Amino acid sequence: MTTHAALTHSRALDVARAALQVEADALLALGPRLGESFEQVVRKILDCSGRVVVMGMGKSGHVGRKIAATLASTGTPAFFVHPGEASHGDLGMVTPGDIVLALSNSGESDELNAIIPVLKRQGVMLISMTGGLSSSLARHSDFVIDSRVAQEACPLNLAPTASTTAQIALGDALAVALLDARGFRAEDFARSHPGGSLGRRLLTHVRDLMRGGDALPRVNAELPLLDMMRVMSDKGLGCAVLVGADGKAEGIFTDGDLRRLIERGSDLRGLTAGEVMHPNPRTVAADALAVDAADLMEQARITLVLAVDDEQRLVGAISINDLMRAKVI
Repeated sequence: MTTHAALTHSRALDVARAALQVEADALLALGPRLGESFEQVVRKILDCSGRVVVMGMGKSGHVGRKIAATLASTGTPAFFVHPGEASHGDLGMVTPGDIVLALSNSGESDELNAIIPVLKRQGVMLISMTGGLSSSLARHSDFVIDSRVAQEACPLNLAPTASTTAQIALGDALAVALLDARGFRAEDFARSHPGGSLGRRLLTHVRDLMRGGDALPRVNAELPLLDMMRVMSDKGLGCAVLVGADGKAEGIFTDGDLRRLIERGSDLRGLTAGEVMHPNPRTVAADALAVDAADLMEQARITLVLAVDDEQRLVGAISINDLMRAKVI
């Protein structure tokens, strides 16, 4: 078994806290250094007719993939190209209308510097994010985003730690500045995240989940209660809806109402639907978001609401089970 004689409980905490402090200090130092160049980068990307092509080697490449994904999901078309692969054909993915965002802490990445002449001949704008402000990459860039850090969090000052944290933070800052300038909304974010919980909450409408047509337990006021119970059983929605001649819902009767009638000892044989219905049932627009129906159920402490069209005619019903199956709640 390998022993770690130098490791003690207090030392592990001290080293971890020191690393966090170094990275926190590195992030705090970035803000004051942002200036006109960063603002120009934002403007150039906003005016770009193509995509933002992010490149980086090693750890900067891992960060670059994350930055490209964040940009793409917040309204800025972007993708990642590996600089090594770019020299072997992938550079064909870069078109003259694109902007290249190149990440390199030192600014002396051989793979990146090797493709700079090709990018320049194509007329592609080059933006670098680097800590080497006098490096080859910085000198050949149209704009430079300063990602310098005073030291790495690594005790040896070797492993990319604070420097990659700075790159991630600057990438986030760039994405946020761009989404703000574009007027990017939560609905826009949801459209690029349809499989996530936010997408489901902001893209799923009542009409997408509601039961409609023959699945609705519609009844008239004269229908005997016992016959209405058969309708409720057939439709399996746990309720029956009294619908008027104009197609509007005039009342609702639920399984819970039936239980309460039985508990009171009521004679079910002599009752009609109209006599037991609760008037003014809760409704929601079919075009409303499903999450709005969930909010209404929570506020009213009910498990089902009726869906209506623009003229308040009954078109469907949606239950809490429907919302849970769709993972809206």
